[in-house]
Amino acid sequence: MNEHRRAPRKTAYMTIPVSNAMTGQSMGRIGNLSIDGMLLVCNHAVADDALFQLAFELVDADGATRVIEIGVHEQWNEPANVPGQFWVGFQFIDVAAGDLATIESWLGDNSD
Repeated sequence: MNEHRRAPRKTAYMTIPVSNAMTGQSMGRIGNLSIDGMLLVCNHAVADDALFQLAFELVDADGATRVIEIGVHEQWNEPANVPGQFWVGFQFIDVAAGDLATIESWLGDNSD
């Protein structure tokens, strides 16, 4: 299978919960992550073309847990294989430099 993404993605083998940073409500968990987007396994349907401010935790290069807050734009969504769950593809639209460095570090870590 050919990879047609702009950036390779890394599967999240551990559960990384994601919340809506504006409301605090759970959105779901990360399925995979890249430098410019993510697949989110959501607990509910997401509106087409929607914008969100999301928050989740990643471990940085020093081994410390860091809260990442990131602006995203919904690109696509479809029902998942599990009833009541949805796969949603997001493109990052706003990432702080420190958060981007943590994401890059996590993507480069092959220890998981």
